Amino acid sequence: MSGFFSRLRGERLKNTGSLARDHLASERTFLAWTRTGLGFIALGVALEKVEALAAISPTLLHLENSRTKLAAGTLVGTGSLMVVHGTSRYYGVLRDLQEGYFRPNRIGITGLAMVSVGLAFTGCLLVMENEAEQERKKGSGIQDAPQAKSSFTTPSKP
Repeated sequence: MSGFFSRLRGERLKNTGSLARDHLASERTFLAWTRTGLGFIALGVALEKVEALAAISPTLLHLENSRTKLAAGTLVGTGSLMVVHGTSRYYGVLRDLQEGYFRPNRIGITGLAMVSVGLAFTGCLLVMENEAEQERKKGSGIQDAPQAKSSFTTPSKP
């Protein structure tokens, strides 16, 4: 077991040129990928929780459908892939820097940009579709859910 931890600790490298600075920059980049991935995961979990509340609250009933679950799952999956990519990228850069090389991160950046634009576009389409559905229901007189009765009573006018 101590061999495992000594491998994680890594070897001591001579700080020649900008090696230490490059490694520290790589660590910051890894943390940025992780932070972004965790943000996507948190947004997916929050969306799932709002969808769960929709079953309880009549005002949120329009959120209770499979599209919300799909969006939440997509966000959690995308966030998880970002964390995995950031981790593999960090170890790849670590190895390359020790060998004196560097490879730009074209695949990760392009993938993240494409997924983000796709999620934003899909989200806009879902919002517009939901608004159109609400307008159709309003125009045909269909209500989503019965209105909750208020315990507040307004005073009658004399």
